[in-house]
Amino acid sequence: MSRPMKDSGVKWIGDIPANWKINTAKRIFRKEKRPIVKDEIVTAFRDGEVTQRKNRRTSGFTMADKEIGYQGVEPGDLVIHAMDAFAGAIGVSDSQGKCSPVCSICTPITEVDTYYYSYLLRAYSFLGYIESMAKGIRERSTDFRYATFAITPLIQPPLEEQKKITTFIEEKASHIDSIISQTKESIEAFKAYKKALVMETVTKGLDAKVKLKDSGIGWIGDIPEHWRGTKIRNLCYLQSGKNLTSEEIEPEGLFPVYGGNGIRGYYHTFNRDGYHILIGRQGALCGNINLARGKFWATEHAIVVENKGFTDVTYFSYLLQSMNLNQYSQTAAQPGLAVGQINNLKTILPPVIEQQQIADFLDQKTAHIDSLIADKEKMVRELQEYKKSLIYEYVTGKKEV
Repeated sequence: MSRPMKDSGVKWIGDIPANWKINTAKRIFRKEKRPIVKDEIVTAFRDGEVTQRKNRRTSGFTMADKEIGYQGVEPGDLVIHAMDAFAGAIGVSDSQGKCSPVCSICTPITEVDTYYYSYLLRAYSFLGYIESMAKGIRERSTDFRYATFAITPLIQPPLEEQKKITTFIEEKASHIDSIISQTKESIEAFKAYKKALVMETVTKGLDAKVKLKDSGIGWIGDIPEHWRGTKIRNLCYLQSGKNLTSEEIEPEGLFPVYGGNGIRGYYHTFNRDGYHILIGRQGALCGNINLARGKFWATEHAIVVENKGFTDVTYFSYLLQSMNLNQYSQTAAQPGLAVGQINNLKTILPPVIEQQQIADFLDQKTAHIDSLIADKEKMVRELQEYKKSLIYEYVTGKKEV
């Protein structure tokens, strides 16, 4: 028999158990402003973990020149990241350290289970409530400060139910996270296998019994004795595309616009026609390889490969992938590849008929691997959505522990 329910009085929350209450956050949590005791940066991550930054990763963060307004944080504090709360950056700190002023450090006024409220607030983020309440200050962010949090209606079950819900969610979430982690490891294993398969096939061919010789190129090693070595400049012409401003690129249109990482949008005319390899020229992902067919516009962020007729385009794209061109990017504020440097790189040249056979083989094999990866990625997304749904249903009382 289902337990009695009542209208919460909050439209987007709906019904809650009859013995639960609704209170504004300021009646449950206060905002702290502590001195810094330990000089370690604590960060609220979008997956709900609040921990010392070094526990997750040490690079990729924007570092402040001056740590103005930083505040002390203690284990057990509820931490709400004002700009990323909409994406789930809310949780209970497991560490002592210091937090940016963009975070609200909160402690309970009354006896509550802080972990329950971290799950409840993350459920609010899943529902889109936080994004609707908070004023955005940059793309894909909000500004959910304590003043907004203070007037947010919070569900308040009896303390013992809060604890039961927390224990239940942590057990279920841990199991789901374990499956997700194993699935992600499987995805990475498939990606590694695909990379190794491409490398082995483009450099050794399909005949396992063929006689080999030293290619003279360290990363390639031995190659079939009837293949030869050459340089990129002997196989193709390399030319950067032409600039388009972001205002000129449309979300829909006649001809796709390719930047360094694939299609950016559409344009009313084209500057290339045919089947071409595109090499990303700028940014952290420079050196990545895309294929474009038909009429398209290549921007200045892409290097267009014009075939001289010695290579099968698809085979050559696999070969370029194996060369890991990103390693040749020039260090600067914006990493980039120089056409002259790519032109001088040593590579190999099988007979065209073998190139075509290798390309056909790899197209079939990599398509199968990509399909397996896509299935695994879908599974991860479904598990992540299930976890969100589970948290929402139990913290709001729609289901009973």
